[in-house]
Amino acid sequence: MVTMTTLTISCDDCKMQGTPACDDCVVTFLCNREPDEAVVIDAAEERAMRLLQGAGLVPRLRHVRRTG
Repeated sequence: MVTMTTLTISCDDCKMQGTPACDDCVVTFLCNREPDEAVVIDAAEERAMRLLQGAGLVPRLRHVRRTG
């Protein structure tokens, strides 16, 4: 049995927020969103993003969840 998971990306959860990494973050390539809106992708979409990254078509995801 395969369990589908989702990846939620929120700028507020990213320790890179407000740094130059935001300038070409993959989230900005995905959609035009309000600053406080999270982007949620499912496992299949995450796999597709990894394939695109591997082919050099989109930058790698640099989101790292804040701790503490």
